[in-house]
Amino acid sequence: MRGRSLFPILSKRLKQVPAVVLLGARQVGKTTLVRDLQEGGFEKPIHYLDLERPSDLAKLADAELYLGKLEGELVILDEIQRVPELFPLLRSLIDERRRKGERTAQFLLLGSASPDLIEQSSETLAGRISFLELNPFHLLELPNEPGVVEQHWMRGGFPDAYLSHDTAEAMQWCEDFLRSYVERYLPELGVEASPVELRRLCTMLAHQQGGLLNASQLGNSLGLAAKTVKHYLNLLEGLFIIRSLPAWHRNAGKRLVKSRKIYLRDSGLVHQLLGIKSYDDLLGHPVC
Repeated sequence: MRGRSLFPILSKRLKQVPAVVLLGARQVGKTTLVRDLQEGGFEKPIHYLDLERPSDLAKLADAELYLGKLEGELVILDEIQRVPELFPLLRSLIDERRRKGERTAQFLLLGSASPDLIEQSSETLAGRISFLELNPFHLLELPNEPGVVEQHWMRGGFPDAYLSHDTAEAMQWCEDFLRSYVERYLPELGVEASPVELRRLCTMLAHQQGGLLNASQLGNSLGLAAKTVKHYLNLLEGLFIIRSLPAWHRNAGKRLVKSRKIYLRDSGLVHQLLGIKSYDDLLGHPVC
């Protein structure tokens, strides 16, 4: 495997701004990229906290005292969207250390939600923070060997799926990933729909991959209001599961009102939702 193309950009950005936020879907490789940073001899000592681990979260019971002792280190806070109340404290610590002449990054924040879902980051740390997004593997990060394009297309770019022993294992990983999102992660964000409704919505989006969005039609099929469907779609986009492509028009105003196209961002997830189990099945499917 080649290195992630974002690695040199991240290394450079850490020398320029006091706080960097690395965003991307869960299981896309953010933590692994950070480990590469640690093993690459970063110029500062690195202190890592996983905010999904109770023991690490407990260390921040008195966050001002704990983080205040780590001056001169790069503090990595993983899954920062779980503790958004930290942002005002981070702003205060950054400003205090900048007055002392500290110009390189003090905090590297890893998150699985977009800035729109972590509103405090853009509001509280304005002028002190830089955002980067890590996507699944793309072809330039993979070996230039026969069969790589077909494997990437079928399994998608999530590292655990792409690097599976076979396609069946990759599709099972995609199924587990989808189930964890609709049954655990989305409800944690306040989505009140049942897992069955959310799974049906994702399946319908897979059947309409690259098609024009019609929220009313989707809502009628699911028994939901169009406004509710749009809310769910905004959440899925904020969690890096889908991507919307605005309509192209010479008139910029009409681009905003015309229907956009919707894509699930990973082909492996599309194929799992469509029940495609092999490369031969894919070539014979209408979605191809």
